[in-house]
Amino acid sequence: MDLRVYYNRVREVESTLEGAHTVLVSLVTQDGGRAGVLTEAPRHVAAKQIAEGRARVSTVEEADIFHADNTRRKREFDELEAMNRVQFVVMPQKHSAKSVKE
Repeated sequence: MDLRVYYNRVREVESTLEGAHTVLVSLVTQDGGRAGVLTEAPRHVAAKQIAEGRARVSTVEEADIFHADNTRRKREFDELEAMNRVQFVVMPQKHSAKSVKE
């Protein structure tokens, strides 16, 4: 593989990507990669994945579903954490006349 061609391709793909992060959809690869897995990656990483043929840019609908699912999962996680949180309240003990004399 010619590294100049590879990095030129990465820069070319990166220039077409918008925003700091890109939602990607994985493709089937020879080393066991599964197709259809959605993930969000920084622009440079996304460009490398696309240039290597490991992923493609998601459609607007796929990205919306991805973000909505992440929001739902975060909300569920926060609710579960709130239910598991134990709160203690320390109450001062009143001193009785007996305990003061001792």
